[in-house]
Amino acid sequence: MKKLLANENFPYSSIKILRLAGFDVLAISDNHSGISDKEVMDVAINEERIIITFDRDYGELVFKVGFRPKKGIIYLRWKEFTPDEPGVYLIDLLNNGFINLDSAMTVIDKSYIRQRQYK
Repeated sequence: MKKLLANENFPYSSIKILRLAGFDVLAISDNHSGISDKEVMDVAINEERIIITFDRDYGELVFKVGFRPKKGIIYLRWKEFTPDEPGVYLIDLLNNGFINLDSAMTVIDKSYIRQRQYK
């Protein structure tokens, strides 16, 4: 089972959808509201969770600061979406198994998926 860490900007209705689909989702908004991006990164690293976020700052934390979450980061670069849409999209992506998220910054736009590996 994939363990996810939903950043505070990730819609709560999508968190519920992912949980109902059987994913282990820790929501920053539940118990860690207001923590910094670096602290979110620490939680992801310590608990071996995939970060799901709409915040572009995570790329800087990986490639400039040197954080390396083993399970990876999914950065959704969507401007418009319904609150349920990210959850439904991620269920398909994560269950499909065609993409390896480990040690990668995965950027998802409406028209493409791009990955940059880190070690």
